[in-house]
Amino acid sequence: MNELRDTTDVGELIQYIVIKIDEEQYGINIKFIDNIVRMQQITRVPKVDDYLKGVINIRGEIVPVMSVRMKMGLAEEEITGKSRIIILKTSEGDLVGIIVDQVNQVLTLGANNIEKVRYDDKKNKSSATFVSGVGHYDGGLVSILDLDAVVAEKDAKEKAANAS
Repeated sequence: MNELRDTTDVGELIQYIVIKIDEEQYGINIKFIDNIVRMQQITRVPKVDDYLKGVINIRGEIVPVMSVRMKMGLAEEEITGKSRIIILKTSEGDLVGIIVDQVNQVLTLGANNIEKVRYDDKKNKSSATFVSGVGHYDGGLVSILDLDAVVAEKDAKEKAANAS
């Protein structure tokens, strides 16, 4: 007779790249990742927000690069041998690079193993607003990054201006 299998319905399986920013682990849905590259020379662009570090050339395409740490209100990153630039493809098809401290692993989570995060405090501008959910796995918990919130530029400023 076959071994008893765990028949718990975990829902649709989704793969995430687990990254490290500061001391926290975050998951990025693999479907949004175009490429992961080592740190390279970033060409600075004048008169942009501090978290926009500049641009890089990927396969002949100019890609803006941002510091997720600075966007979250954390200290500027210290570039190490483990630092990487993750090239994301936005829902509009644009490419944008984010600097992360480290890329750890690929993790497969069932949709039912991810709890959505709700925010009661609309004025809270902490890094928590960049998290759409928390995934449970054998190794613990991983915060799922809300990439729309991370890469949003003007929208966030306009919403903040309209809300006040």
